[in-house]
Amino acid sequence: MPEHVEYNQVDENYLHQRQLKRGAAGWLLLAGLGVSYVISGDFAGWNFGLAEGGWGGLLIATVLMAVMYGCMVFGLAEMSSAMPVAGAGYGFARRALGPLGGFATGIAILIEYAIAPAAIATFIGGYIETLGLFGLTNSWPVFLACYVIFIGIHLYGVGEALRLMFGITAIAVVALVAFVVGMIPKVSFANLFDIVPDTTAAGASDFLPFGIAGAMAALVYGIWFFLAIEGVPLAAEEARDPKKDMPKGIIAGMGALVVFAALILVVAPGAAGSSAIANSDNPLPAAVRAAYGGDNFLAQLVNYVGLAGLVASFFSIMYAYSRQLFALSRAGYLPRWLSKTGSRKTPYLALIVPGTIGFVLAAATRDGALLINIAVFGATVSYVLLNLSHIVLRIREPRLERPYRTPGGIATTSVALVLAVAAVIATFIVDMVAAAITAAIFVAALGYFWFYSRHRLVAAAPEEEFAAVRMAEHDLDRE
Repeated sequence: MPEHVEYNQVDENYLHQRQLKRGAAGWLLLAGLGVSYVISGDFAGWNFGLAEGGWGGLLIATVLMAVMYGCMVFGLAEMSSAMPVAGAGYGFARRALGPLGGFATGIAILIEYAIAPAAIATFIGGYIETLGLFGLTNSWPVFLACYVIFIGIHLYGVGEALRLMFGITAIAVVALVAFVVGMIPKVSFANLFDIVPDTTAAGASDFLPFGIAGAMAALVYGIWFFLAIEGVPLAAEEARDPKKDMPKGIIAGMGALVVFAALILVVAPGAAGSSAIANSDNPLPAAVRAAYGGDNFLAQLVNYVGLAGLVASFFSIMYAYSRQLFALSRAGYLPRWLSKTGSRKTPYLALIVPGTIGFVLAAATRDGALLINIAVFGATVSYVLLNLSHIVLRIREPRLERPYRTPGGIATTSVALVLAVAAVIATFIVDMVAAAITAAIFVAALGYFWFYSRHRLVAAAPEEEFAAVRMAEHDLDRE
């Protein structure tokens, strides 16, 4: 039995004050947006998986997560072509799982996207401190500058922001290519397995130095190679032809990310040694210095230009959190004032409020690993719900118009669903504190929905209209 919700009347200016700029992105910009979301994961974060599971454990984790994301991306491509709305994940789950399921999915995505930039800010600070720029010994001014500058650019306009993101991402790709080419001569198979096995761990070996449990724990960091690619559909209302461009953009972006992940996972520890970079906040420059026995031009190049990768993801995930918050508040699930847009059709409060929270978290914790784990917990919960939504929609609504159809249908997203559940479990193994913090936020948000916002929803919001169409069709079928 679906939960009871109530819709409030809004005046005729309500949606006029909440409009995004149409036609700002084609499929190539969408693919660039997908890569931009994730590319910081190639520069920092993934390497903590070496400390958890060794190279073998991280390899297994990365392959499993690549399969999970690949299968899920095919499902998202289908749903985003059928329901091109700014709410994306929330909108898909709203139609498939009802208001509570839609809200839960949206909140999980929002936790991921609001926290991930804070984690990335700590890595940016780490890179800048390593370079010795500005004489900084505490990175909070860097965090503040990042948030102020890039929120400002987003406020200026979505088209300008997306093109700048694309340019920054291209620079970051150049840095990755330079790193791989420069490090290949130093790659040695033995370097991958230089972490001493823990003989007390079940199944420990040179390949799995921390045993089977270590491989399970490494799932959290295998995710970092792909985390946030699912945000591409959030651009649906600003795309030129979302029914065609959205599937092409998200699938092309995912393909590029798989190639980058494979190269970095082999080349960085293969040249430097897994143990040398397992706990580094700036693993690629550290890998170059370890491989070459000191500083050199390549290390400086990767350090300076590598900042572009971190900045690209920081910049683009701001876009994602603002659109998810915009959609949830436009529909009344969160305070409606958060969804207002300015004269340049950007949701200014949905940019500023999470940005302020992210800055405070980054400055207060300065712990990128903790913040990653919080973001990943939110992400994995959303992946369970997103894959479930695709399966439910295929079963309940076989006649729904689908301009793109997932290869393999529900079998594909069922694989992603099983792996997503495993990833949720892994977050508890790695960091109970982060999982508990995220779960507490999640429960508080669900309480807000149940006791307050479900009585104040907005029927005119596009995601709610999609759901209303389904209900009307269902009623007609019963007559």
